Amino acid sequence: MDALMTEMMATVIYAVLGTVIFIAVIFAIETVTHFSIKKQVVEDGNVAVAIVLAAILVSLAMIISAAMH
Repeated sequence: MDALMTEMMATVIYAVLGTVIFIAVIFAIETVTHFSIKKQVVEDGNVAVAIVLAAILVSLAMIISAAMH
């Protein structure tokens, strides 16, 4: 039972850490670019910006996933 709780806590910690890193990266991308990503994707429907943002987030997810194993 103790090992199960340890594994559950590790999972929660990694999930929170991964979420914080995702949010930080999104804010960093928003800061570095010279335009509003939200405006480009949501309001203007710019598919190219959405694809680039998705690629960045998927690659970050792969890095975080590899670091957890």
